[in-house]
Amino acid sequence: MDVFLPIAQVFVNPIEILILSAIVGVLSGLFGVGGGFLMTPFLIFLGVPPAYAVANEANNILATSVSGSTTYYLKNTLDYKMGLMIVIGGVIGTSIGIYTFTYFKDIGKIDTVISLAYMYILAIIGTLMLVESLGEIDKAKRNLVEKKKLHVHYWIHGLPIRMRFPKSKLYESIFTPIIIGLLVGFIAAIMGIGGAFILVPAMIYIIKMPTKLVPGTSLFVTIFVSIIVTFLHSFNYGSIDLMLVFMLVVGSIIGVQLGQKLGEKVNSSGLRALLAILLLIVGIAIAYDTFFAEEIKNGTTKLLDEDLNFFSLFIQQFSREMPFFYGLFSIMFAVFLGVAAAFIRRFISNFRKKLLVKS
Repeated sequence: MDVFLPIAQVFVNPIEILILSAIVGVLSGLFGVGGGFLMTPFLIFLGVPPAYAVANEANNILATSVSGSTTYYLKNTLDYKMGLMIVIGGVIGTSIGIYTFTYFKDIGKIDTVISLAYMYILAIIGTLMLVESLGEIDKAKRNLVEKKKLHVHYWIHGLPIRMRFPKSKLYESIFTPIIIGLLVGFIAAIMGIGGAFILVPAMIYIIKMPTKLVPGTSLFVTIFVSIIVTFLHSFNYGSIDLMLVFMLVVGSIIGVQLGQKLGEKVNSSGLRALLAILLLIVGIAIAYDTFFAEEIKNGTTKLLDEDLNFFSLFIQQFSREMPFFYGLFSIMFAVFLGVAAAFIRRFISNFRKKLLVKS
């Protein structure tokens, strides 16, 4: 049974959305990567217009980031000061990204820009991940141990205005995290992804943060960047569809939990290579859809107000008549789902512990 999305103006199959978001969630939990660069293309393939796919996946990332950050907050394994510097850059990058998004939307080219961005990003990430995975598999077979170079310096390390970051025990230029945040924010605004595939390696290899602080700090940054992206997309374009967000969040959170459990038992080297191949296949599919299947792209469906149910009509009118408050509500809705998921996960974990103690 298909469900009509009142904002995106398309029919979707909720079972397909739940299954795909759960699969992407499993991959995210298994490999520790954000699922936005997979879920957004999947939404496009299911008929959701690219501009709406980007906005709603950003809102989904906000909810899952809030849910995932709870553990790191309780363990106090995040660097707030470093995260704040990255967020400052993220605000600037997001603003530039939204301006760029608006420009291409006004000239009618935003769908093509989004498709091309995903095509190139997936090709680059997939290729790098495949080469790295095959290298790890080869080294494991030959029992080779790679000697890594320490303290590799790039031009970014020579920037001025240094600041101490006590939590990470670093003395770094404030421009280093700001520039990284700017890049992450720009990509998040254009593509609707959290940017963890750039942020996490940059924190480890460029900023040189302790590994234990990286996941929590990354989620801290992603929350703020996603809030800005969600609000701006909702306020400027009215493109957040709460029905779609709810389906995405439910599937993603369930999938992430399963992925994290599998990650504790499975050797991920071979699976990482399969993920890389999947990214390349999705990139090729996007390229085909962009250059050779333009004429069969799905259009939006217009329904009269009397054909909509009460809930759909309420969402549609709320978005049109009060875009500012609808944007704020979209943020609060995602945060609520994320916090609720975190508490449910904690309740289930405590319940299992009690059962084990009794047995």
